[in-house]
Amino acid sequence: MQRKGRRKRPFYHIVVADARSPRDGKFIERLGSYNPMTKPATIEVDRDKAYQWLMNGAQPTDTVRAILSFKGVYYKKHLMRGVKKGAMTAEEAEKKFQDWVEAKEAKIAARFEKSAEDQRRILSQISGTPPPKEEEPEEPIAEISEEAPAAEDTAATGEEE
Repeated sequence: MQRKGRRKRPFYHIVVADARSPRDGKFIERLGSYNPMTKPATIEVDRDKAYQWLMNGAQPTDTVRAILSFKGVYYKKHLMRGVKKGAMTAEEAEKKFQDWVEAKEAKIAARFEKSAEDQRRILSQISGTPPPKEEEPEEPIAEISEEAPAAEDTAATGEEE
């Protein structure tokens, strides 16, 4: 991980580098980024590149290992090992992985929504007035014209009821 950002406001680039190079020095490839300052932390990782590097023998640091596990790279490695052993087909493994990713993304989206709602609640308590809620645009109501039926002139038509 390469530290970027200013003092007391870090964010990190997740990179593949030789173990002998310095922390912020020369690297081989950039795999993603990690921003611990947001709530919840923002993590962007190219899963396919990270999986390829793991299969080539890359040894991640403890923090990067936790990030890759959180993003599902180690789960994909586990599934592909099952494919090599013949426990399942590649299509089944890919389907399991995609289902897992969708469920994980839904959990993360729920965390972001909960965090945003907590932030709105805190700001409303501080200011004393609730902030305007984001309202969905209402559908236009169809105009209903209720015209009274014109009274037919019975004398003009010559018919009586």
